[in-house]
Amino acid sequence: MTELEKMIAGHPYHINDPELVEIRFDTRDKTDAFNQLSARQAEQKSALIKDIFGQVGDNVHIEQGLRVDYGFNTKIGNNVFINYNFVVLDCTDFIIGNNVFIAPNVQVYTAIHPLEPRQRAQHIGQAKPITIEDDVWIGGGCIIMPGVTIGRGSTIGAGSVVTRSIAPNSVAVGNPCKVSRTLDHQD
Repeated sequence: MTELEKMIAGHPYHINDPELVEIRFDTRDKTDAFNQLSARQAEQKSALIKDIFGQVGDNVHIEQGLRVDYGFNTKIGNNVFINYNFVVLDCTDFIIGNNVFIAPNVQVYTAIHPLEPRQRAQHIGQAKPITIEDDVWIGGGCIIMPGVTIGRGSTIGAGSVVTRSIAPNSVAVGNPCKVSRTLDHQD
């Protein structure tokens, strides 16, 4: 199994494997090009977004300040708006559903580093997938940690650190992020 295959499967892998380093450089070159475009260069921006990410639905808008590790592990649904300074460490699957709003300065980390210092010194990594289901709003400055699913119809309050999965139709806030209320169909 290659280091790339190990990474995608969620197994421990060598972060500085030459193939992985080259993929990250290639993705960073593309995100740098995206970030340099004028706001009016919508067609070029759209083309680069489709080249950076593994899947991009219809009516997807991403503001500049984008930072992405791999790109091909990220799949974006339809009608998605992502505001400024979005950081994606997508060492394994990162799924964004339909009708998702992501505010400025949101960071998404599928990457995990070992707690044991000797393993960290050997540049061993691991990853757990993240899913943001349909109709979710992520507030500004949120951090979403490895292995989390944010359920359909949920709202995550600004500045939250999401360390555990959030049930559908929830309003969740804080560090660590906790459900403060459940929405019903009238909300």
